[in-house]
Formats: sequence, structure tokens, C-alpha cells
Amino acid sequence: MTGLEIAQGSVVQWLATPLSGAAHHALKPWVYWHARSMVLGWSVLLPLGMLIARFFKIIPGQDWPRVLDCKFWWRTHVWPQSFGVGAMTLGLALAFVAGWTLVAIGVLQVLGALLRGSKGGPTEETLRGDHYDMTPRRVVFEAVHKHLGWAAPPIAVGATGLGLAIVDAPRWMALTLACWWILLGGVFVRLQSSGRCLDTYQAIWGPDPALPGNRRKPIGCGVVRR
Repeated sequence: MTGLEIAQGSVVQWLATPLSGAAHHALKPWVYWHARSMVLGWSVLLPLGMLIARFFKIIPGQDWPRVLDCKFWWRTHVWPQSFGVGAMTLGLALAFVAGWTLVAIGVLQVLGALLRGSKGGPTEETLRGDHYDMTPRRVVFEAVHKHLGWAAPPIAVGATGLGLAIVDAPRWMALTLACWWILLGGVFVRLQSSGRCLDTYQAIWGPDPALPGNRRKPIGCGVVRR
């Protein structure tokens, strides 16, 4: 066996070793399926859905403001969030006492979306609507939905790290998740700094200052108008 092969074998062995350095690692099936469900929901699906909703209300190549109300961001936000909450719920069913804060946030986000009110606007049958008119109901929904949603990722990172430590997960798993969150953070910073976090109202109905929603400040930290 060559020196390179020995070195590679040592790296693989180090990565496969639990975080504590223990020689053996055994978990009950419900524990690792709980972990997989929570990681899939809170580390993959939900963050991706959040990034899409924040930065892709106008997609590359869209002739905005001539072409308005692109549904790409809405569809690709709803499905990852729905499956993400589903994965979270499965994880909760497998481990009753874990991640209650994240579970509460996920459930509140779904309930809030159901109570967001009507849309309205020129693209609908009736002009009047909670979103088009930015009624108090819509304002409260957007403020709670955005602030509560973006409070979740730091909690998810902390809960995931704690979970990995509790189950004494293999080192490769912790490194992979750390790299993934760093990648997501870098994508967030890049898209935010490029001004892609456009106000939902403008993305749907355009920049006309006479529109009801354009007469008030955009809701959410870092949200911009063109």
C-alpha cells in the first residue's frame, strides 16, 4: 500500500469517526430518521424556498416592469416550504421532544400564509384586495411572516449542531452541513448585495408611485424598490 493510499484511508477513517472520537457509533432507527427529516426540512428545503422567495421575484431575463407578476418565485417557494414542513413534522413524530421552537415557527408560517388575505389588483377579477390595497391584515401578515421566517435559520443551525453533538454524529456529516450553511450564507450575501431583494408589491404590480402599496415603505429588512 502506497503512502497516498494510507493517507487517504486515514482521512476517510477520520471523517467516519464520531465527533467524540469514539470507536463505535450506533443509533436507534428512529433517532437517525428524525435527524434526516429535520436536516432535510430545516437545512435544505426551507432555506432554499426562503432564498427563492427573497431574491427571485423578478427572474433573469424577465422584461420587468413590462412583464409583471411572474409566478416562478411563488411556486418554487410554496413547494419547498410545504415539503420542508412535512419533513419537519415527520421528524417531530419520530422524536417528540426535539426542536419545539422550530416546529412552532414552521406551523405558524403555514397558518399565517392561510390567513394572508385576498390578492386583488389589475390581474384579478376585482381590483380591491388585501395585498393590492395593503390593508392592515396584509401588513401584519408580511411583517410576521418575514421576520419570523428569517429568525428561523439561525435557530435551525444551532439546533442542528446541538443534535449532531447529542447523537455523536460522524465528522463528515458535521463538515458537510457546515459547508452547506456557509454556501447558503455566501449566496444570500451575494444576492442581497446585488439588490435582488425586490419588494413583492413592485414585482407583481410595477413601480407606479400611484399604486396603494408603493405609497408606503416596503416591509422587511433589506427589501428594496426600483
